[in-house]
Amino acid sequence: MDFEQLKKILELERARGFDDKAVFGGLDRLLGRWTGELPHGASIPHYSHLNNKQREDWINTILGLSNAPDNAAPLPSDTRKENTINPVILHSPITTVKGISSKLSARFEKLGVTTIRDMLYFFPRRHIDYSKVRNISQLELGVEQTVIGVIWQATQKTIGRRIKATEAIIGDETGNIKIVWFNQPYLVKKLITNKRLAVSGKVRQFMNQKQFESPEYELLESDDLIHTGRLIPVYPLTEGLNARTVRRIMKDVVERWAPALSDFLPLEVRKRAALLNLSDAISQSHYPDSELSKDDARRRLAFDELFLIQLGVLAKKREWQDQQQGYSFTIESSYLEKFLSILPYDLTLSQKRVLDEILNDLKCSKPMSRLLQGDVGSGKTVVALAAMIMTVANGYQAAFMAPTEILAEQHFNNICNLLSGSEEAENGIIRTFSKLLPVPITVSLLTGSTKKNERKDIYNGLTDGSINIAVGTHALIQKDIDFKHLGLAIVDEQHRFGVMQRAELRQKGISPHLLVMSATPIPRTLALTIYGDLDISVIDTLPPGRQKILTKLIGSEQRSKAFEFVRKQIISGHQAFIICPLIEESEAIDAKAAVTEYQRLSSEVFPEFNVGLLHGRLSSAEKEDIMRQFRAGDLHILVSTSVVEVGIDVPNATVMLVEGADRFGLSQLHQFRGRVGRGSEKSYCILLSEKPSLEAKERLEVMEKTDDGFALAEEDLRLRGAGEFFGTRQSGLPDLRMAKLSDRELLELARKEAIRLFDDDPNLTKHEHKLLALEVNKLWQNVGELS
Repeated sequence: MDFEQLKKILELERARGFDDKAVFGGLDRLLGRWTGELPHGASIPHYSHLNNKQREDWINTILGLSNAPDNAAPLPSDTRKENTINPVILHSPITTVKGISSKLSARFEKLGVTTIRDMLYFFPRRHIDYSKVRNISQLELGVEQTVIGVIWQATQKTIGRRIKATEAIIGDETGNIKIVWFNQPYLVKKLITNKRLAVSGKVRQFMNQKQFESPEYELLESDDLIHTGRLIPVYPLTEGLNARTVRRIMKDVVERWAPALSDFLPLEVRKRAALLNLSDAISQSHYPDSELSKDDARRRLAFDELFLIQLGVLAKKREWQDQQQGYSFTIESSYLEKFLSILPYDLTLSQKRVLDEILNDLKCSKPMSRLLQGDVGSGKTVVALAAMIMTVANGYQAAFMAPTEILAEQHFNNICNLLSGSEEAENGIIRTFSKLLPVPITVSLLTGSTKKNERKDIYNGLTDGSINIAVGTHALIQKDIDFKHLGLAIVDEQHRFGVMQRAELRQKGISPHLLVMSATPIPRTLALTIYGDLDISVIDTLPPGRQKILTKLIGSEQRSKAFEFVRKQIISGHQAFIICPLIEESEAIDAKAAVTEYQRLSSEVFPEFNVGLLHGRLSSAEKEDIMRQFRAGDLHILVSTSVVEVGIDVPNATVMLVEGADRFGLSQLHQFRGRVGRGSEKSYCILLSEKPSLEAKERLEVMEKTDDGFALAEEDLRLRGAGEFFGTRQSGLPDLRMAKLSDRELLELARKEAIRLFDDDPNLTKHEHKLLALEVNKLWQNVGELS
């Protein structure tokens, strides 16, 4: 394309009012292919990133209608003057990269890589250290190392009847060594005598001689090593992509395109945090010069992720609170005191502190946005109920949403039982209590199993305001449900809900107060990252009288003894859970499966008892039926998968036996353990692990030593990492590629810098923050709204 063609396009763009639609795909796509010089010293910007005034000034300059005036809005600095490559091209498909065919592109796409920029952010899972170059005489057995030698000979061999292999001998001034590549006979043609070869891998002993077996190799035609002699990246692969091909392509992409990346992080932030620039960090994350430079690169890229997340959640918090007018409640202490007086116990100091924090929020016209954390059995529900009573006393409605029907029904019954301390109420899914407040408190239960005629009554009651506390599942957010005056939305076990489901409940009212609750202990540093838009309250003590649960780690040889212990507990009138990691057996995974174990336990081990089976593939009605039988004592043993992890309350259950305990995280095991010890009897948790690794054994031994959920969560985070500890995508947190949420120092630094920048420029409108604003928007655009 010559300049005259470009000129016509720019004239059309000007006539259209600079809407970036003069050509299909926008001007950036066209400009990315422009290789000529532009008149009047103009450079090529990110056109789509400019505002209308900037677009007009730039096009006028190109067309010679005027020189850009001195007071023209400055263009973003992503221009060819800074980079020899136009940054726009980073958004081009990877087929523009030499060596990537459409077939290869489809394979990369399976890994989420579609553009050149995606490739730059396609980080290795790890690196193998092949940097230790040694003489052949210095080679050690079983250690990753590299030798460089001259090829003496290479031959094709047949090992056994079918295995074809390539055998080579290389030598240096200190000796020679044999190398064998199994099932790679084609290598013979590549390994030409007298060529220099680098080989990296572990040395084995075979027939009293050292040899390499299927090592990485590289013919040394230059000093630029890709596969050997350095820290070698190990990339995620998929069918049709092999490691050598990916490494070769990635080396070329990183060297060619990383310099085109514009650094969106403000210079002052980089300086204060002592961070690499972005281009260097990307380069060193793929092909680092040393372990130190690899760590520096990871630190910069991890900071970016945490920093962008913090800016996002700070913006969400401001948007939720500062731009919306909420309801200011009057807290009538006499109503609160009357409710507390009918409780069968006194609130703990921790519960009182948290309740005060919530009530202070309810007094404000800014809508509350608070996370209430509390360990299993810490008494979160009674605190939430106190807030709901204050909501009703002020003439508003409260909604309490739980993730499962079992949990919703349990909450409904618990709330009604707490309210009935001063009166009786008829059974049913709509119950009214009239003695606590000047107005009746009417509580309803709405789930997917609610009958049609009952559902209609609840819908009408929510619409006309006669029902003022609604407990339910996601059925509460169906389109045909209208609240007359929703003032408080509560989400229990909030991480079990999708982000949009939480937002939908909140949208059933006009800026209602929001309280989200979790019995999964989350370390404070992690909570501040995931829930930076929420204020955080923690009930950190258990009510008096809760039984300490004795926890014991055992091996498979003690399984029969554990079953005998379960039998004695049941004979004594108690019940037991037996947890399995899988629903059905798998050849690929050596672990107990719930269906098979249920059949064996019910027919062979405990034929004299009633055994039930619970797992995620059962229908809601089937799950409800099984749990009702277990709660009623009709079932002695419940064999289950992790579906029992949260919320199920059976005070008569005294034993929790977990098969394959090493397959669960500490926080999840703690949740299992919390299903027992809810009554007055001594309770037990038995962790059975057949062949745990040393790391798994270390984790499980922590369970024996402590019952502090927050301490366990910190340990789980340290040992397993955030990806396994907490489902980030489920929580609404963007995917993390480099950040480790166990890195407290970096987390706190990112949060501190984000708050500092946010206080200075909350809308990121300053010129120096334009690129940063684009990165924040790009990160959050597919995540949805946090709640």
